[in-house]
Amino acid sequence: MATERTLSIIKPDATARNLTGKIIAKLEDAGLRVVAQKRTKWSRSDAEAFYAVHRERPFFDDLVAFMTSGPIVIQVLEGEDAVATNRKVMGATNPADAEAGTIRKDFAENIERNSVHGSDSAENAAKEIALCFKAGEIVG
Repeated sequence: MATERTLSIIKPDATARNLTGKIIAKLEDAGLRVVAQKRTKWSRSDAEAFYAVHRERPFFDDLVAFMTSGPIVIQVLEGEDAVATNRKVMGATNPADAEAGTIRKDFAENIERNSVHGSDSAENAAKEIALCFKAGEIVG
């Protein structure tokens, strides 16, 4: 196992319900360490740039609208196999399919409002982290 970094976003549905601390606690309890964090509200161009890979998908406009609808908390997480660990703690994208005790099972409202985003690979984590943080902002 290798120590790596991944990106995590606590989405507007979760920040609106004041779940930030509970979500971070689950991540930390799984052995992940927050090495960068900021609360922000994305502009349309921020969200479009982040989700550019999905631009041609039918859900793109709804996703951008949702991700710009309220504050988000963006984090860089560090730990052993951080990408896989974060994805396990998040649970399946559809909360109906998520395992008990995962973030999405416990907090998601539905498949669209599923409380968190996490990088799906180390390569994408590096790209997403670079989009969201300057090197000097990562201080873990």
